[in-house]
Amino acid sequence: MRSQKAGEPRGIASICSAHPLVIAAAVRQAVRTGSHLLVEATSNQVDQYGGYTGMRPADFRDLVHAIAADHHLPADRVVLGGDHLGPNRWRALPAAEAMAEADRLVAAYVQAGFTKIHLDCSFVCADDPSPLTDDIVAARAARLVRVAEDAAGPDAGRLRYVIGTEVPVPGGAHETLDGVVPTTAAAARTTLERHRAAFAAQGLTGVWPKVMALIVQPGVEFDHVQVVDYRREGTEELRSVLDDEPDMVFEAHSTDYQTTEALTRLVEDHWAVLKVGPGLTFALREALFALAAIEDELVPPGHRSRLAEVTEDRMREEPAGWAGYYEGGPDELRLARRYSYSDRMRYYWPDPEITAAQDRLFANLSARDIPLPLLSAHLPAQYRRVREGRLDTAPEALAVDRIRDVLRDYDRACGAHDKEYV
Repeated sequence: MRSQKAGEPRGIASICSAHPLVIAAAVRQAVRTGSHLLVEATSNQVDQYGGYTGMRPADFRDLVHAIAADHHLPADRVVLGGDHLGPNRWRALPAAEAMAEADRLVAAYVQAGFTKIHLDCSFVCADDPSPLTDDIVAARAARLVRVAEDAAGPDAGRLRYVIGTEVPVPGGAHETLDGVVPTTAAAARTTLERHRAAFAAQGLTGVWPKVMALIVQPGVEFDHVQVVDYRREGTEELRSVLDDEPDMVFEAHSTDYQTTEALTRLVEDHWAVLKVGPGLTFALREALFALAAIEDELVPPGHRSRLAEVTEDRMREEPAGWAGYYEGGPDELRLARRYSYSDRMRYYWPDPEITAAQDRLFANLSARDIPLPLLSAHLPAQYRRVREGRLDTAPEALAVDRIRDVLRDYDRACGAHDKEYV
């Protein structure tokens, strides 16, 4: 933030994934660059009851810290964030009940040591007016700040808050996009004014300097088959909104699949926090399925993992994770399940059958020498690094390095270069 306010375009990638291989890739990248690691859990992924991952905030913290310790990243270089904390998970309940759950959610995150807290109360509950007014959203966010401050007690000084939300919803658009309009400067100023007033009404004026970021839509998004790239000419007025906020930068969501040049321009234009999630598990899927294709060449049919086939079978048997997102006939749905930018496959990696197939894939390839020409055919960037002596052919190492390819682009944009790969 100090660098941004001094005119130096610095940023940080926010890793939004609970997959151990993705976290391991992010940890190894932070070790390599000497930078801090920011990892965030979302309110539907991790909550006080376990979320869809089965993890409570303390469980997620322990997972990240254990992986960091395994790779010798000091704990004081790991920052944990909570994303979209609010009534999202309980929208079907009346607002009073949903906000009571949100109170418990925020308290659980803070008590587990999460210090970057995104407050998102933009979701309409069962008895709410629709759409919600700015005043209601801000008042609910301020209420959750009070909960966080009380939960942190004497450690409240370590907390930093993020306000605002992006359009479309988190995780990529559900529908096919026809362009994305950046937030107007007037709307961003209204968000600031309403939240500042709500903080004051809660007796939290002194907490306002701990609001580190405002989320606005810079005009970036992705759907199933296309990416809307950042165009800075559409944000000229917007990016001056925080000029008078000495402690605040912009945060950009859904930056997955942006080019390195677009990410760099975002950082230059004060979007100093760049959130990425599906783009990382997309790269993971590319790596694992490439390894499965290598396995098909080396392992007799009866002994193969059949990872791609097992994943497809499980997604068809349990369609709740993708059926409401993809449209079309059987061929279109098959392609979307496997290749969509929105990467609904990421919800299936913890499935026991898929996990067993991945374990078998790694065991099969670990027991064999992968011929370099075969590696070149399926993972050419990793092949080059193996040839140069910078990477070994262990299957997990190859998968992690493929994920790091995405993270290297973010580091280039954010100013934390991996000198080995410049």
